[in-house]
Amino acid sequence: MKTAAKIISYFFHPLLLATYLVLMLGLFFPSMLMIGPGLRNLFTVTLFIFGFTFVIPAANIYLFKILGNISSLQLESRKERKLPFVFISIMYAVVAYLFESRLPFNSNFNKLLILIAALVVVATVLTFFFKVSVHSLAMGGWVGILLPLLPFSPSLLWPTAFVIAITGVVISSRLVLNSHTSSETFIGATTGLVVGYLGMIVLF
Repeated sequence: MKTAAKIISYFFHPLLLATYLVLMLGLFFPSMLMIGPGLRNLFTVTLFIFGFTFVIPAANIYLFKILGNISSLQLESRKERKLPFVFISIMYAVVAYLFESRLPFNSNFNKLLILIAALVVVATVLTFFFKVSVHSLAMGGWVGILLPLLPFSPSLLWPTAFVIAITGVVISSRLVLNSHTSSETFIGATTGLVVGYLGMIVLF
């Protein structure tokens, strides 16, 4: 059971949210991203996002481990999460800024990155006061972002249902691993859902 929970936690790591979201929207609601026709364009952009929102932040966490700033890559204690989370927030904010002001992408795509960066910043702020489940927050944010899009793209119905179901699986996995309490997962999922949903309403 714990082995399966670990695999699920790794596969749906919070830093992968941006990659999965861009890939899902590109496949099921391509007009939302407006990144150009063809799977080649989609995978190129997805790979770019993967590098900036997962590879670089993950490498940063690994560097903290080598330098002795953290004792575990899982960042189990709230105290150890603070510094890595701040750096990751800065990275996401920089990426969102670069896309918004320097790179020739469309406004929808840029707004989506701003919203993802906002979720990361919210997770960081909460971490200074409470050990929130970032896995739950990321999954809740994913659901919150997708829900307002359903009226505009019926093809997102089943993918959204899948994400909602997986959210429950991810939360259960965090509880099985004793990584968080039920209140920490509930607060995380609720916060992510609210920020994601309201962010979509405000930005779009």
